[in-house]
Amino acid sequence: MFAFRQKPGFSGNIRLIILIIVFIFPVFTGFGFAGVVEDNDKSGPVKEEEGFDAGKLIIGHVLDAYEWKIAEIGDTYIYLPLPVILYYEGELHFFFSNKIKKGKGTYRGFGIATEGPKKGRLIKMLDDGITEDPEAGTLIDLSITKVVFSAFINGALLCLIFVKVAKAYKKRGSRKAPSGLQSFMEPIIMFVRDDIARSAIGEKKYEKFVPYLLTLFFFIFFNNLMGLVPFFPGGANVTGNISVTFTLAFFTFIATQVYANKGHWKHLFNTPGVPVFLKIPIPLMPVIEIVGILIKPFVLMVRLFANITAGHMIIKGFLSLIFVLGGVAAAMGMAISPVTLIFLIFMNFLELLVAFIQSYIFTFFSAIFFGMAVPDEHH
Repeated sequence: MFAFRQKPGFSGNIRLIILIIVFIFPVFTGFGFAGVVEDNDKSGPVKEEEGFDAGKLIIGHVLDAYEWKIAEIGDTYIYLPLPVILYYEGELHFFFSNKIKKGKGTYRGFGIATEGPKKGRLIKMLDDGITEDPEAGTLIDLSITKVVFSAFINGALLCLIFVKVAKAYKKRGSRKAPSGLQSFMEPIIMFVRDDIARSAIGEKKYEKFVPYLLTLFFFIFFNNLMGLVPFFPGGANVTGNISVTFTLAFFTFIATQVYANKGHWKHLFNTPGVPVFLKIPIPLMPVIEIVGILIKPFVLMVRLFANITAGHMIIKGFLSLIFVLGGVAAAMGMAISPVTLIFLIFMNFLELLVAFIQSYIFTFFSAIFFGMAVPDEHH
């Protein structure tokens, strides 16, 4: 159907194909551009006539969703329907989220819970479209949610950036001074290699960990930055999602155990300098060491999740202040707006710093764990 003229290397045609896959395909298969609906249209989310709810705005922003809200203009709600993939009782169900709305019935017997421990998640419902089926079997949710889709987009953009930087290195060579995007990326790459990997792991053993640490740093950093962009495809709380931080911490945990040498395991089960009565008959020190191995990635996970989520909530809280006071009196909303705007600008600049710091902390502690797992033989 389409004919492309292929150029050597990573051409613009490949970028176009990626663009189609990442952006255009979900939109068209979701039936209509971004699911534009109005109040009287039952095929999409309905805007309810109610007062401003700051808590709903803040919590709704930091939580994941089966759709991606782009804008709300008057009575028109513009959103991007995302793929819903469910595995239930041996059958795979695939449809888009514009088929199902929170509290607005079901599709193929599935609906979004509006209350209880499963609130906001897809469940198997009874015919009334409200109550969860008490006899429902195990439902495995593999849907491409807002956080997942944002991670795909950010990952694709990050790959494009690094491919472009790699092409620049290939074209100019390592002896010529970098320019453009290459000049921006090179100091950060050198920083991760020299000040994180080499200093935390050691001169002789750091090189095999550098690719993972670079990937970890730039994935967290880029998603942190994109989370501060207030319009599509930014604004998603990717690194403030506990599932994402758990996965990153889990990868660090697995890599630590896989690359650990015998010195690490010897220290774990026979810690030198510890009295014998702490090892026999109850192996107290090995238990403490094993618990420590599990606590380290847990702390990584919670630290990144809490700091990024808190930043998003504070920014949304300042923004909500205008509408909360404006609901009391229009003059109060107008009076507080300049002050709130100043705080918002300050918080956004602070979050730029936090985006880098949290990427650094997660990567640096991962490097420290790797260094502890591969101690020198004489240690």
